[in-house]
Amino acid sequence: MELSPPPSGLEAEYQTLFTTDSLLFLHELISTFDEEVDQVLRLRVSRKAQLDLSGDLPSFLENTTRVRRDPAWRVLPVPSRLQRRHVDIGDLAPCDTQRFIKALQSPAQGIQVDFDDGNCPTYYNQIKGIHNVFKAVYNQFPNVPHISQAPVLMLRPRAWNMVEHNMMVEGKEAPGPLFDFGLLMFHCGKMLFENKSGPFFYLSKVESFMEARLWNKIFVWTQQKLGLPLGSIKATVLIENVLAAFEMEEILYELRDHSAGLNCGIWDYSASFVNKFGHRSAFLLPDRSKYVNMEKRFLRSYMDLLVQTCHRRGALATGGMAAPLLPQDPNSDPYRTVLATVTRLKSLEIKAGVDGFMVYDLNLIEPMQKLFQRHTEGDNQLHQLRNDVTVTPDDLLSMPAGGVTLYGLKYNIAVGVLFINAWLLGKGHFFYRGQVEDSATAEISRSQVWQWIRHQTQLEDDSRVVSRKLVTDFTKEVMMELSTLCQSVRDKQRLHTAADMFLEVVLKRDFPEFITTYLNQDHTFLSSHTTGQVEALNTNTHRAKL
Repeated sequence: MELSPPPSGLEAEYQTLFTTDSLLFLHELISTFDEEVDQVLRLRVSRKAQLDLSGDLPSFLENTTRVRRDPAWRVLPVPSRLQRRHVDIGDLAPCDTQRFIKALQSPAQGIQVDFDDGNCPTYYNQIKGIHNVFKAVYNQFPNVPHISQAPVLMLRPRAWNMVEHNMMVEGKEAPGPLFDFGLLMFHCGKMLFENKSGPFFYLSKVESFMEARLWNKIFVWTQQKLGLPLGSIKATVLIENVLAAFEMEEILYELRDHSAGLNCGIWDYSASFVNKFGHRSAFLLPDRSKYVNMEKRFLRSYMDLLVQTCHRRGALATGGMAAPLLPQDPNSDPYRTVLATVTRLKSLEIKAGVDGFMVYDLNLIEPMQKLFQRHTEGDNQLHQLRNDVTVTPDDLLSMPAGGVTLYGLKYNIAVGVLFINAWLLGKGHFFYRGQVEDSATAEISRSQVWQWIRHQTQLEDDSRVVSRKLVTDFTKEVMMELSTLCQSVRDKQRLHTAADMFLEVVLKRDFPEFITTYLNQDHTFLSSHTTGQVEALNTNTHRAKL
């Protein structure tokens, strides 16, 4: 096993996390499951190739019919601290110490401690973030409630597609999720369990029940190694992929001893349609800023099916994250407008039967908790069985009508460029036009631009065709607007680099599956965050820990 030396300024945190025992545990965890991680990734590739070659569409699986038809099985009930999950804080990258502390002091029921969508996985951010979780669990932050009283930590490790460049195990880079999960469990699992506050996880970008089965094996193995009872770990699976929507029941079944339910979100899920079927003209996804929302048939059906599936099996169903930021003045019209918009959209989710959802802005926590209290009774809506719902494959696969607007194209370009710019800065999210944007909105933005070029889609405004030239010209235009916000020459240079990288992604012949994987393997991104480590390697003060 090889581990890079600590990032500058995190020597003490590094020493705390990477003890001899924790490294032995990580080595064993990763070498035990590494081959199976590769297998689930190969299964994804093979499934995509199969769909492409046959032209088939996904459907509910025949070989698991007995699981869906057996009315008897249920997931194990979740601990009392998870029974009421009305409002969680979403997208919270724990390396942001100040925001993490504010979240711990907030009245939210939970915090999505995010090493995935809202986080940029630099070595610095991973170590700082995991150490901040350690500090929260061991009550080392001043003026923060005890871990048993603070909002519950819902830890979200990286998804299967991400690797940790700074750790080699048996000659291979470590899978990112096992690096995150292993360190969090080794240092915090027992303490969270003893305080009846975890360990609880979010699992990102799961595509099939086979991936849920692998996570379940990892949970069982980890609990045995750390002396925790079976079922101590609870995990909420994010259904962020269209293929997973056809396997929700099977995913719950595989994790039935460890399930905290399923979650639905709009943008990663919508982007997965382009990922899987984007080259097919029947799956042209119209302008998201105008035509894509949770009221559309394909998204409404997905949310209804998720709620029905979860509640039928005794599992909690949670909704997506409200991204808007409330303006400063609570008496202003913009404030009232934003609050009314969020309230309307979240009321739809509550009416559909969700047991909770996320907000980014801490000032939205209390209004949204009041919304739950007004429209529901008790801790959750598990009694809402949604027997009125019947969802067919057609419902899940029906694309909304609509075209492409000039505004929507420019908005998608801006979000894609600014996301790459944020990553080059070491940040996983940024703010644009009054809301938070992260890798989920970057995924849908760059996916749509790629798909519109691919299908030479016409603009509604003036019938121009979305082409390489048009996108390149608009990127230059967007750059002119964005560069006025740059404080320095270096900021401008970084923004230009981000624009070049964005164009590289959207003009590729074949669709890069995840923008995060693409960036995480890109020389420009890697070199912008490894300078300090290279310097450390060239001195005798820090040597790679073996």
